[in-house]
Amino acid sequence: MKTIERIEKEDIKNLKFNKKEVLLTDIEIKKRWNELFRAQALGNLLQSKVQITFETADEKTYVVNTTIWAVGQEFITLKGGIHIPVNAVLEVD
Repeated sequence: MKTIERIEKEDIKNLKFNKKEVLLTDIEIKKRWNELFRAQALGNLLQSKVQITFETADEKTYVVNTTIWAVGQEFITLKGGIHIPVNAVLEVD
C-alpha cells in the first residue's frame, strides 16, 4: 500500500502532474465526477471542505483538506486559485 502524504493547499502549486489517468475503470471515473460535482456544490453553498486524494507525476500520493470552488473539463479549482488536473484525482471524501 502506498504512503499518503498530507499537503497544504498552498504547496500544490509546486507539484508536477502527468497527463495520464490515475483511475483504471470507467465506473471509477464516473464516480469521481459525481464526487467532484458534489464537493463543488458543498464548497459553493456551504463553504464545506473535502479531502482530495491525488497522484503526482512522480507517483507520490497526497491528500489535501480544502474547498473545491470549480470543476472544469480538465482541472478543478480550489480556494486560492490552486488547480489540480481531474485525471490526477484518486478520491474525494
